[in-house]
Amino acid sequence: MRVRHSKLYCAWSERSVVSGYRTGVSLHSHTLHSHECLSFISRAVRNVPYVSRALRRHQEEYRAKHQGRGFDLARAWWTPPLSARRAWMLEKDQIESGLQLGALVSLTDHDNIEAGTLLSVTEPSAAVPISVEWTVPYRQTFFHIGIHNIPPGEAQQWMQRMREFTAKPDEALIADLLSAWGSRPDTLVILNHPMWDENGIGVGLHWSLVRGFLKRFGGFLHGLELNGLRPWKENRGVLTLARTAGLPVVSGGDRHACEPNACVNLTNAASFAEFAEEIRVDGWSDVLFMEQYREPFKMRIIHNICEVLRENPEHCMGWTRWTDRVFYLCDDGTVRNLSQLWGERTPGVVNQFVALMGLVRDGWLNSALRLALTEKEEPAL
Repeated sequence: MRVRHSKLYCAWSERSVVSGYRTGVSLHSHTLHSHECLSFISRAVRNVPYVSRALRRHQEEYRAKHQGRGFDLARAWWTPPLSARRAWMLEKDQIESGLQLGALVSLTDHDNIEAGTLLSVTEPSAAVPISVEWTVPYRQTFFHIGIHNIPPGEAQQWMQRMREFTAKPDEALIADLLSAWGSRPDTLVILNHPMWDENGIGVGLHWSLVRGFLKRFGGFLHGLELNGLRPWKENRGVLTLARTAGLPVVSGGDRHACEPNACVNLTNAASFAEFAEEIRVDGWSDVLFMEQYREPFKMRIIHNICEVLRENPEHCMGWTRWTDRVFYLCDDGTVRNLSQLWGERTPGVVNQFVALMGLVRDGWLNSALRLALTEKEEPAL
């Protein structure tokens, strides 16, 4: 691979650059087929004014009413609001209508290929790739690897192998699994948000494990992700890491709710196979950060939480209430959504928190938080 120095553009200051490209590529975004751990809420709002204090108070009230037993967020998960088609259309529209470019969209749910599989049947002319965000346990942490454009005839077989590894990891198998994609010239293997200590093991240890992983397996990867839902300080670290590893950086929006990806790749490729060749053979990767990336990072995360908690009357599964879309692993081993667990009697402290998030979305608290969270993300190479 010849790694060409990537170009990095900002839509708010260099919008005219898109005229020199044919296609926008949206990589890494999620649909209702993803399972997202609910514990992210407490981490996301830890230092947010008003919201963090309210969440702590509601958690204390919940424990007081349940004999000291809290609601175990680690046993709960939510599903993003958009179906495969709506997610694809959202990303496609941002590129086609917003940038006036052709669109290539690769949806990557956690350890699940249903989105791409469904679209390959319902939208065959769109040539939507079958892709996945694969969870790879590694030492004291785990990494997420985006595998894009899996051959349709082999997708289920490969997904089964990846699930088996995630459930029972064996480091000796990582190279074999990753190298299998290297023999397929139209497939991309990207290490997603490599600098994010998602498992909470400590930044120093996480970075050490990232470097060790790249030293051992970097030759099987085609790029490192600049993530549209991570702060610029972290993405700046990815740029340094990519130069050290000799890998190009590639966009990845990581959209979970209804805001389209905050960064996309720009290319003159007409198909995903051509785009993959640019990355794999030439190390050619130009990234455009969209306007929404300038929003304060914490504010964007809070808006994502608001999207999780709002009603969705158009949900394709009929899960119109947020309690329909949040699931819990019960003590008896069964999985139930919160509507089944609570019925019409949602705990008062939960209702209070949901009402607070409504004020963030539509009320006075939105303006107050915008004043408190004034930092903006300003990407630069």
